[in-house]
Amino acid sequence: MRSTMHRRNLLSHAGAVAASITLGPVALVGAQAQTPAPVAAYPTKPIRFIVPFAAGGPIDVTTRLLAEQVRESIGPIVVDNRPGAGGNIGVDLVAKAPADGYTLGIAAVAMHAINPWLFSRMPFDAIRDFAPVVQTVRVPNVLMMNADTARRLNITNLASFLAYARANPGRLNYGSGGNGSAGHLGGEIFKARAGIFAVHIPYNGGAPSQLALVSGQVDYTLDNLATAAANLRAGKLLALAVTTAQRSPLLPDVPTIAETLPGFEIDTWWGIIAPAGTPPEIVNRLNAAFRTALQAPETRARFTQLMTEPVSGSPQDFAALIRREWQRYESVVKASGAKAD
Repeated sequence: MRSTMHRRNLLSHAGAVAASITLGPVALVGAQAQTPAPVAAYPTKPIRFIVPFAAGGPIDVTTRLLAEQVRESIGPIVVDNRPGAGGNIGVDLVAKAPADGYTLGIAAVAMHAINPWLFSRMPFDAIRDFAPVVQTVRVPNVLMMNADTARRLNITNLASFLAYARANPGRLNYGSGGNGSAGHLGGEIFKARAGIFAVHIPYNGGAPSQLALVSGQVDYTLDNLATAAANLRAGKLLALAVTTAQRSPLLPDVPTIAETLPGFEIDTWWGIIAPAGTPPEIVNRLNAAFRTALQAPETRARFTQLMTEPVSGSPQDFAALIRREWQRYESVVKASGAKAD
């Protein structure tokens, strides 16, 4: 009797083991099916957006506008300003963040086209360390003079400016936000193409350079329209030409430099990036959300008030722009001799 009961217990135990072996994989598959894949669930928490400049500037303001516009489609975005080292500090934080779509940042001509050749050592690779999402903004640069200086020298347009500069080499000077800044390098490109010589006067940032132009300490600058708009509207500055390939809808009556010097083109631009390795599905979702926001009438109207032009396109379009500008500025920075360290 005892032997029979022992056999029954063994058989019962064996059956339970067999049942667990048979049912185990079935239960595991069911558990997997009920757990969404991370990409499919994205996003499940707020996205951190690192702006590598101080709050209040054009990049910061446009970023915050877009963050509000995409709230309904991809959820809340927390803007985190991390200025310093010409934008390198904030961009480096993006490069080293997890590639999960929860950290975004800004790529701009300064950090991704100029700084790689300006700094002897960079904390990130401008091409390999990022997944471009979408270009958001293009801002025309404007060749402009102090209005009183222009009247005194009888300069009313680009032709009379070039005539004076060629007849008086070294008599004009131009200001910029510093050695190696976009304004400095744009000024050097312009001088070379126009066949003129003017003295470069660097300042510690775009705001001091703009103040020097308004006060008449320097004769002209090539600065972005977003920075100069208020002083242009007030009549303190005279816009001679824009540096974009076509006339800007923001200044339709101002000619391009290219109308006089064919092929001349310089843009200030910025857009959204994620860390390299971010899943393409997430990059494409972000691209779609921000493109929709950029095309919204209220966004376009607000950007126009800020004297910036909204742009959109594919991640591939933005990647091609970054690489093209990165290659372009290598020779420009080297020819200028500028160094940041």
